[in-house]
Amino acid sequence: MPTNISESEFEKIFTNYLVNTNGFGTKNYITSSDYDRIECVDTIDLFQFIADTQPLELAKLQRNYGEDYQKRFLERLQKEIADKGIIEVMRKGVKDRDSSIKLMYFEPNSNLNPESRTLWELNRFIVARQFHYSTTDSGKSLDMVILLNGLPIITLELKNLLTGQTVKDAMNQYKNNRNSREKLFGLNRCLVHFAMDTELVFMTTHLVDDKTWFLPFNKGYNEGAGNPPSTTGMKTGYMWEEILTKSSISNIIQNFVQLITEQKEGKTTKKLIFPRYHQLNVVNALLASAKSKGAGQKYLIQHSAGSGKSNSIAWLAHQMTGLHGQDGTANIFDSIIVITDRRVLDTQLGATIKSFEQTRDLIIQVGSGRELKESLQNGKRIIVSTIQKFPVIASTMEELAGTKFAIIIDEAHSSTGGETMSKVNQTIQEADLEEETDEDIVIETLQNRRMLSNASYFAFTATPKNKTLELFGSMNVEGKYVADHVYTMKQAVEEGFILDVLSNYTIYNSYYGLTATQNQDKEYGVRQANTQLKKYVESHSFTLEKKAEIMLDHFYNQAYLKGLVGGRAKAMLVSGSRQIAAKYHFAFKKIIKERSYPIQAITAFSGDVNVDGHDWNESRLNSFSSSQIPDKFESDNYQVLICANKFQTGFDQPLLQTMYVDKKLGGVNAVQTLSRLNRCHKNKENVFILDFYNTEDEIQQSFAPYYKTTILSHGSNPNKLHDLKSILDNFNVYSAVTVADFAKKILANEKAEQLHNILDGVVNSIKQLPLIEIDSFKQTAQSYIRFYGFISQIVSFDVPEFEELYQFLKLLTKKLVTLGSHEEALSQGVLDSVDFDSYRNQKMVSNRRIYVNEDSELAPIPGTDAGKKIEEMKEFLENIVNEFNTKFGTEFKNTDKVLKQYINDVSDQIIDKKEWNNTDKHNRNLIYKKTMDEETLSLVGSSSEFYNAYFDKPEVKEYLAVLIDKAVKEKLNKRL
Repeated sequence: MPTNISESEFEKIFTNYLVNTNGFGTKNYITSSDYDRIECVDTIDLFQFIADTQPLELAKLQRNYGEDYQKRFLERLQKEIADKGIIEVMRKGVKDRDSSIKLMYFEPNSNLNPESRTLWELNRFIVARQFHYSTTDSGKSLDMVILLNGLPIITLELKNLLTGQTVKDAMNQYKNNRNSREKLFGLNRCLVHFAMDTELVFMTTHLVDDKTWFLPFNKGYNEGAGNPPSTTGMKTGYMWEEILTKSSISNIIQNFVQLITEQKEGKTTKKLIFPRYHQLNVVNALLASAKSKGAGQKYLIQHSAGSGKSNSIAWLAHQMTGLHGQDGTANIFDSIIVITDRRVLDTQLGATIKSFEQTRDLIIQVGSGRELKESLQNGKRIIVSTIQKFPVIASTMEELAGTKFAIIIDEAHSSTGGETMSKVNQTIQEADLEEETDEDIVIETLQNRRMLSNASYFAFTATPKNKTLELFGSMNVEGKYVADHVYTMKQAVEEGFILDVLSNYTIYNSYYGLTATQNQDKEYGVRQANTQLKKYVESHSFTLEKKAEIMLDHFYNQAYLKGLVGGRAKAMLVSGSRQIAAKYHFAFKKIIKERSYPIQAITAFSGDVNVDGHDWNESRLNSFSSSQIPDKFESDNYQVLICANKFQTGFDQPLLQTMYVDKKLGGVNAVQTLSRLNRCHKNKENVFILDFYNTEDEIQQSFAPYYKTTILSHGSNPNKLHDLKSILDNFNVYSAVTVADFAKKILANEKAEQLHNILDGVVNSIKQLPLIEIDSFKQTAQSYIRFYGFISQIVSFDVPEFEELYQFLKLLTKKLVTLGSHEEALSQGVLDSVDFDSYRNQKMVSNRRIYVNEDSELAPIPGTDAGKKIEEMKEFLENIVNEFNTKFGTEFKNTDKVLKQYINDVSDQIIDKKEWNNTDKHNRNLIYKKTMDEETLSLVGSSSEFYNAYFDKPEVKEYLAVLIDKAVKEKLNKRL
């Protein structure tokens, strides 16, 4: 007899496991009248459950209503479900006159109370096949339904791949053959609807016919989409083995599923949240580990941007409040502290706690150590604070040695706070693209004290840096550092949960012409002068207007007129500075007015900035307050957001479809910024990026370490401290005695004047050094401070000189801030000596996917390169300008400029002609000739010199054909 590969056999395998292994009951509702389709309840099971578990409450119903008690209670039950939803009714029960009826009992955390365990075991879990639910079409049925104490809570549509049908067919069945007006499919009537086949699972919490939105519910495989092979059978077997067990379903109802209310544009909407597999898995895994190991642990969770970290954190924080030890008595944690900069998470945490708990004052937001102490004394179990307040809170926690803490660190967003940014500005150079993030602030705070033994750390991030991996991550069998739980960007993209932001990437190169006007005999540092010159031309109003024209023309023609994202597409312009953002604001307004574009822009940056003698900030530019920017941008009145170091991280706007980049991006900053585009929307099919500043290789390299599990190749080498200390000692600006004496005075609480006296003597010695050595000393000192502060959290040292030097340098470097910089001196005055001659943009990479190297690893913290003394090459200004023009565009008035553009344009046109690639050599030559002739004719008015040379001299045409053929081959090779 052949193997049964039918869909019904799949149902049978599923059902048998639930019954025989998971202890479910089963019913055939085709032959039984127990299920009331109008009331959506199995009345027999419901009242049997009440009789078994609450006989006294049932007696009250019978006394109050007589023989009609079932009908009257069902009426009350339906009203409660309609008003509050199935989740609240299951959690809190139904009050009817003087009776209080529970609809389920939750699994107890321990066996200390046998009565609780008995009541839990009396819950009636039923699985039904071919469940006939419809009140209008008696023949319609669902493949499977799970009922709890008579109430249907989970529906499933199954497909067997061997029959030629897939999970997509199951989703389409829900969308097209399940009438959303049926009571069973109303919002918050069932917990979830699963569409699945033998390899994949998707879910939804609300059926809205063809507008139904499904989310993936898969484990992931090879760090991408799908599910791993199962040793016990089908790949989706985890559904009956892990998810649809009595304990799991009870846990999900008690601690995860949540009805939330959202206010947007004056409209109130409700949404039922059911955890995805990776969210359920990470929360349960972290709780189990904390329960087993207690406080004093550290965990790193790498979950892709857009993967629902806010919900995961909210669920974790809530459940930690009730987490007990193995004996079921004492709390594992006395207080849970959530460190975040997202207001939405504070709101979400509050809503989550209130939906699960009767007590409403478990959560509070604090900003100081005093508030923290008061909150602990007042019994606040969950405390939320900003990353900027973390140093204060960390200090307070150290004082409370008898209190056990869980510290949950939210996504490492770029920090733009005043003190933090001042540190960044002091230490970051043009070539250093890594902006300081919240992740860095936490690590810097912990540098001044070891990680507390009375605290466990739970760090959530999509883009862990090397320091984060080494401090919070775990070492694998290969000796490399990885996160403890991972939901990769690759999996999220392949599952369709987030969009691939690198799928449509266009790169423009800018070309400039400059003229030396004075000081041509003065020497300047080549690298520093080029940096200053590039900043000069990139911030020039003429340059910005040219780019603004490209951006607005593109958005109007390719997004607005095409009605992308249901006619609501948004764009973000990421600019390099606040001043440039303000200049773009005016350029956009000018072009929009000139061209009558139905587009409006909002500009966002912190503080005030001066443009042409006038001070501007967000409110003055936009004519509304800063707090209104997110809501205004979401409205239909605004389409473009111009920003500078704001809204580049942590900003969740699904309508965002296009991004224009006019800023150098690198590493984590590039991933976080471009990931603003990845949020899905029902009308959003793809995204687009136009980049004026970065190369394809740079973007590739930035994304490579974070596309799959981020790996730190090996830990930091503590011996680098010896190397750094040796470099610093060799500057001979202090003695070992000086450093030791300074450290003793610090520990002895000596007066500040004595410290200043020692430091001033060292500063005077440093001033005698050449500027380039002063810069080298400062950089090496900062490297030592960062590296010692970090490595001392991981390795115990018995070298007092390390700690003494650390304390000494921390204060010495503050006094060195005012010293002159060799970097500045090498380019001082260069901008006063040049004029801006010409500018143009050229499309280099057009609308194609950037592919990521999936096997890249992070390197550990750098060693001693910071202390190398590099002699800077100097050049005369005229030579620098000539080299700059050669590198960025040549002289615009001569034929070279026209020639380069001509070759690029013709080669692009030839490649775009489909017939070119499918013809013989003779015909290809004809295509070359025709394309070249047409392009040359278009230049008759703009470049007569080139036009005449082309048509008058055959050798010119032949030479051009050779160059174009070479260009075509190079471009094709790059695309392969």
